[in-house]
Amino acid sequence: MDQIQAMRIFVRVVEAGTFTRAADSLSLPKATVTKHVQALEERLRVKLLNRTTRRVTVTPDGAAYYDRTVRLLTDLDDIEASMTNARANPRGRLRVDVGTSVAQLLIIPHLAEFHARYPDIQVDLGVSDRMVDLIGDNVDCVIRGGELTDQSLVARRIGNLEFITVASPAYLERKGTPTHPLEIEEKHASVIYFSPQSGRHYPLEFRKGDESIDITGPYQLSVNESNAYVTSLLAGLGIGQITSYQAARHFKSGALVQLMPEWTQPLLPVYVVYPPNRHLSAKVRAFVDWAAELFQRESYLQRVV
Repeated sequence: MDQIQAMRIFVRVVEAGTFTRAADSLSLPKATVTKHVQALEERLRVKLLNRTTRRVTVTPDGAAYYDRTVRLLTDLDDIEASMTNARANPRGRLRVDVGTSVAQLLIIPHLAEFHARYPDIQVDLGVSDRMVDLIGDNVDCVIRGGELTDQSLVARRIGNLEFITVASPAYLERKGTPTHPLEIEEKHASVIYFSPQSGRHYPLEFRKGDESIDITGPYQLSVNESNAYVTSLLAGLGIGQITSYQAARHFKSGALVQLMPEWTQPLLPVYVVYPPNRHLSAKVRAFVDWAAELFQRESYLQRVV
C-alpha cells in the first residue's frame, strides 16, 4: 500500500467528516477508503478515528497525526508545484464550483480556451448558487459574489457585479412603468431572490444620493436560482434586479427593459476563493489566473463606484 496515498485518504476522511463523502470526493469505493485507513491504524498501532453511523471524529492521537500529515503533504505538494515542468504544464484533476449564471454566461462558453491552454487539467465543474464547503467537499476553488465571511480562506477579487432594475415589455404594457421605487410596493408585482442555503429573501435595493429604499414585499414570486430568476422576469412575472452582465443580451433583443436607471444598487464584489493549502498548486494557480483574465475582458464585470 502506498503510504502517501493512505495519508491523503486519512486527511480527506477527517476533512469530509464521513467515509462516504471522502470516498465520493476521491472517486474511490467506500470499502477502499475504509481499508486504507484501517491499514494505516494497524501500521501505526494507534486508533486515529472514532466511528459512528453518521460521522467520524478524530481521536487525540488522530488529531496530532492529522496536523503533522497535513503539513507534510502540503510540503510535498509545494515541492512538486515549484518544479519548472509542473509550472509550465500543470496537470491533474481540478474541482471548481461556480454560480449558475457565471457558469452559463462566462465560464462554460470559454472552457475550450482553458483546455487548449492546459490540456492536462481535468475540470470537475460544480454549478450551483448554493455555497459549498471547500474543505469538506474537497473543492479546489470557487467563484462567488459577496463579501467573504470565512477569513481562513484565500481570496482574489476579480470583478464587481452591477445590479439594475428590469422588467419585460409585456409586463410593463400590462401593469405600467414605475417611476419611483415605492410604486413597486404599491402597484406592482416584484420577483425576489432567496438564498438556496439560508432561505433569506433579498430585497430590491435602490440608492440615489442620500436616499436608500429597500423593497421587501409584497412579492409575486421568489426564486433561489439565478438563471430561473432571469427566466421569471423574461416571462413577465414582475419587476426584479439582475446584473448588467446578465441583462445585456436581453436588452439587445428587446426582451427586457431597464427601469429607473437613476436609482442604483450597491456593487457586489466577485472573488475566486481557495483553501490556503492550495495556494501553490500549479493547476489551481492556472485556473485562478485564467478566471481573473476572463473577468478582466468583460467591461460589465469591472464596474466601479
